[in-house]
Amino acid sequence: MVSKFIFSIISDDLQTLNQNLQSIVGARHPVLHAASNHLFSAGGKRIRPMIVLLVSQATLDKYSIKPEHKRLAEITEIIHTASLVHDDIIDECLTRRGVKTVHNMFSTKIAVLAGDFLFAQSSWYLANLHNLEVVQTISKVITDFAEGEIRQGLISFDFSISMNQYIEKSFYKTASLIAASCKGAAILSQTILKQQNDCYLYGKHLGLAFQIIDDILDLIGSTKSLGKPASSDLKNGNLTAPVLFALTESQELQDIISQEFENTEDIKYAILLIHKSRGLQKAKDLAEEHIQIAIESVKFTRKDPIYENLILISQYILERLY
Repeated sequence: MVSKFIFSIISDDLQTLNQNLQSIVGARHPVLHAASNHLFSAGGKRIRPMIVLLVSQATLDKYSIKPEHKRLAEITEIIHTASLVHDDIIDECLTRRGVKTVHNMFSTKIAVLAGDFLFAQSSWYLANLHNLEVVQTISKVITDFAEGEIRQGLISFDFSISMNQYIEKSFYKTASLIAASCKGAAILSQTILKQQNDCYLYGKHLGLAFQIIDDILDLIGSTKSLGKPASSDLKNGNLTAPVLFALTESQELQDIISQEFENTEDIKYAILLIHKSRGLQKAKDLAEEHIQIAIESVKFTRKDPIYENLILISQYILERLY
């Protein structure tokens, strides 16, 4: 499988990253430390730091990744994890990555503080990279997270939203971090500005594809494979790409969503209608389009053997469907 090969390429770096994430939180307060440690011990795919490490390799003259690249990969995962803590509160998720969410295990107050603490820790480590361009690039992401959540909250159960609005929201919530981290890695590699921007586009479109695949999995995956309750986005009125495509084919689906699943069986029937439509296939096609744009964006590394790894990570994102 593609995933096993990709993980094997940077397995040592990922193992070190996992160890560092356990110690990097270093909270003085035992409850905050326990909450943060609880998150990182739950594991996760580590897809974001993996992308950062691969882009770092691809943009360096020598393939040996610098310490600052590794720290950027860790910062990226801390920011992502902090956003999950707050997302779980908003979405009222009880489990994440197979374990209780922080607010479920401790309290909402502790979860809010734990998420804030992780954002603060990431900012401190980011500042200690001593690279203003990287700080400016990554710090914008936290603003984007808030923007994405607000946009999502304002359009719950609104089936009149356009695909462009969905893509824009997905950028703020998911792709922004991956795009900024890829650019940050290129900046640390001291590449020219065009290559830095190309890496940003690579991360942006990879991130959008990742989110679209996640949205498909929300409708076809199990709670175990997702690491969170299945169909949670749909239940919360978060209308994603496969749902929006299906809505163009089914008036009945529009009616059910407009009533916000008031009957107990409505959610199951809505999922059935989505499966009967071409919504899932159209969403997959859209993800593949973004993968192709991502691959084209880093063609400047085409002569480098590492370029193949950038293609493989793209294939891995699609492989998650199978």
